[in-house]
Amino acid sequence: MTTNPGPDERDGRLGPTRVRDLVLLGAAVAVLAWVFTAYNFRDFPVIAWYTSAVLLVLAATEAAAAVIVKRRVAENEVGQAHEQLHPVTVARFVALAKASAILGAVAVGAWGAVSVYLFTLDDVTKADSSKPGTIIGTLGGVALVVAALWLEQCCKTPDDPTEDGQVADPDAA
Repeated sequence: MTTNPGPDERDGRLGPTRVRDLVLLGAAVAVLAWVFTAYNFRDFPVIAWYTSAVLLVLAATEAAAAVIVKRRVAENEVGQAHEQLHPVTVARFVALAKASAILGAVAVGAWGAVSVYLFTLDDVTKADSSKPGTIIGTLGGVALVVAALWLEQCCKTPDDPTEDGQVADPDAA
């Protein structure tokens, strides 16, 4: 008697990105970033706001891609015809979304830890001038995770209903 594999028993198959995994990654990075910052802050340069704003640009780009992919999938415009969105392009968007979700989680952990560390310091000019950059980096990381998870969700194919209206089980074969 065989049972359907659980989410942790997929035989190496690629599945959707788990928020739990991103949270654990961000927390681990936050601990490491806190320790690194605590011991090396005096050697840090001032963190400018524009150094972390690139995460917001990446998030906006992925959100725009998600809108396009979602529309194309909803209108059944995915295929190999010249005017259609190629399936390999959709697969590349999935890979981009997975990588960006990881990058966003790392950014949230790192920028968040540095930001919290800066707010615990008293009367340090360099810390005060670095706070906007770390806050923007943290928010940019959150925006990137959200945009990446949305893009990944938009790349899903709609379930094909069977003749009797039931959703086909891809694992039943």
